[in-house]
Amino acid sequence: MKNIILILLICSFVTICLGQSSMPVILSPKEQARIQDELLEARFQTILPLLMRRAGIDMWVLIAREYNEDPVMKTMLPATWLSARRRTILVIYDKGEEEGLEALAVARYNVGSLFQKAWNPEEEPDQWKRLVQVIEERNPKKIGINKSLHYATADGLSATEQELLMQYLPKTSQEKLVSAQDLCVGWLETRTEREMAIYRHIMRIAHQIIAEGLSEKVIHPGITTTENLIWWYRQRITELGLVTWFHPIADIQRADASNTESQRSFAARPSVDIIQPGDLLHIDVGITYLGLNTDTQQNAYILKAGETDAPDYLKSAYQQGLKVMDMLTHQFKNGNTGNQMLAGALQQAKAANIKATIYSHPIGYHGHASGPTIGLWDQQDGVPFTGDYPLYPNTAYSIELNHAIFLKEWNKEIRIMLEEDGYWDGKQFRYIDGRQTELFLIPRPAEAVSRF
Repeated sequence: MKNIILILLICSFVTICLGQSSMPVILSPKEQARIQDELLEARFQTILPLLMRRAGIDMWVLIAREYNEDPVMKTMLPATWLSARRRTILVIYDKGEEEGLEALAVARYNVGSLFQKAWNPEEEPDQWKRLVQVIEERNPKKIGINKSLHYATADGLSATEQELLMQYLPKTSQEKLVSAQDLCVGWLETRTEREMAIYRHIMRIAHQIIAEGLSEKVIHPGITTTENLIWWYRQRITELGLVTWFHPIADIQRADASNTESQRSFAARPSVDIIQPGDLLHIDVGITYLGLNTDTQQNAYILKAGETDAPDYLKSAYQQGLKVMDMLTHQFKNGNTGNQMLAGALQQAKAANIKATIYSHPIGYHGHASGPTIGLWDQQDGVPFTGDYPLYPNTAYSIELNHAIFLKEWNKEIRIMLEEDGYWDGKQFRYIDGRQTELFLIPRPAEAVSRF
């Protein structure tokens, strides 16, 4: 009896060790903060000057109060700042190619190592008057403020802060104010080389979490529900010291005529169901780590008794979905708008007799990030304004779409829903950590079975 208990303990220990070793390393909070600050400093030195000159803005003013942060300002705060402090005003001035950028904080504190304090309340008690002095001393040609009708992430200047700014700013400076929309979008969407090296590791973590959930380690057919699976993902992500930027989704399609998942509007969440043999299981999970986000949808087939693989008709349907992804990524060319890429891919799918719906989006600092919108699930004829934004190099995207296909074996139409994150370097598109090319099988087929 003691020997059996010892064997069980050893097996449990080995299982735990293997599970831990299969998960890529996740840094401590202290190390995460160090890396994020290094990435931010490099972005200021390399991409921000180019983006300001591309936008034609030589001064960028960002204003926010504590707990009501401008989305762009939040990406510029040091990692140890979890919010702005009191009223935080950041001023970035482009002194030209030789001298570079000057970064000032019209605030009571230095803002990290990048923004040097430029306000002494003992000399000038009024923060707004000091901001006006900073602006007039530099006499910029154009002053960008974060106001945008079409991009929420570029619309971070609150109504109150804008009113106060206009009260204090002389008319000559008011006339220089312009929307910093394109500068905001450029800052949020553009990735550095080091960020992309790190992004692959982040995607590997996300893929590993998904694979772990889509296995017999988590799913017991006939018992586990889709709701159980969703909350397992929430718990697992939390245990790893990570967060998810949206509540995961899990849904089932099956041969049963009463299952109408393929007809569900994406405006509603799927119904809760027990996962059964023969099901096509789909999940949607996204994590945030080191300030960057993932957004991934993957699929699994629940093996019936005696099966060692998914049916050929499901595998074929899945492969068609991969073809639609290829049709879209082949549209990636510098300067192409989101609407042009959407129309080109849909036209190609139609010619191949594939019933596709495309709703892809940029990803990075935010899950549904700024940049060219490439369709919405309910806008397949193009998306005004954000769909007209062009593709720039060094930007990342969630290739998200589905195709509907009739299965005679099930006597019904199903949807193959896919999403993987990729990167456009200006010349070619690549998936950051590859993509799922075959259905997961639950349980995983055993390579060898000993019989006694």
